[in-house]
Amino acid sequence: MSQVRLSRRSRRVLLPGFLLGPLLAACGSGGAENLETARQQTIGLYSSLPIAWNESSDIRGLLADDHPPHWALRLLRDRGKVVPLDSLADATGKLPLPLSAVLVLAQPRPLTPQENVALDAWVRQGGRVLLFVDPLLTAHSLFGPGDPRRPQDVAMMSPILARWGLGLEFDEAQPAGEHEAELAAGSVPVNLAGRFRALGKAGEGASGKTGDAVASCDISAQGLLAECLSGRGRIIAFADAALLESPENPGIITARRDALAALLSRLTAAPR
Repeated sequence: MSQVRLSRRSRRVLLPGFLLGPLLAACGSGGAENLETARQQTIGLYSSLPIAWNESSDIRGLLADDHPPHWALRLLRDRGKVVPLDSLADATGKLPLPLSAVLVLAQPRPLTPQENVALDAWVRQGGRVLLFVDPLLTAHSLFGPGDPRRPQDVAMMSPILARWGLGLEFDEAQPAGEHEAELAAGSVPVNLAGRFRALGKAGEGASGKTGDAVASCDISAQGLLAECLSGRGRIIAFADAALLESPENPGIITARRDALAALLSRLTAAPR
């Protein structure tokens, strides 16, 4: 096994205000059906994957409603009020979600230092995070490598992972191809997945000082899953993002909905 080297630079994509406003309005609205299913739970969504909006080269395509929402977005809406985020740090340097919320981080762009600090503080105060961090994304994209509109190909989250006492590894010799991994929460599809390891010393390998790690983590499923406690908050991290792809087979989508729902339920359940 070789540790993932995250030396490749990646540009952070921030949608301009004139585009972000309509996008957030479109993602947050769903008519009477969504109003009926909405609950008090707030679910933040921060992702480079085309979950909250369509993958398109123009504004019209981004906002088009002639296709059904991504299956994962529908599931999240069924469980609460979805709040798409374009940053994890607001003007005051805080994560813009209440502590009662759940944050879904799905293959995000590289976090800024301010976002790392805001995320760490929010979790320690009681926030809960479901993290999908993929060392080699296999999802198809309309955009080629290097295009800033393309989802993040290689996870670049070493600072916050090290803060939680985790390292991410990738076995370059593993065979490609989707297969099922068995978790306590059920079967989950994976493809060229990573593997978490507990850092030898708290904070070892981080950019900060040794001893900076603040979380206690249990790693299972041969390194695919890490469940961490940090202060009053919780993190469930999964070292792959194939689960969030959109297959055409409805039966496969049902299985993926069940797996994502199980992970969310596990995150919100009381720690054992």
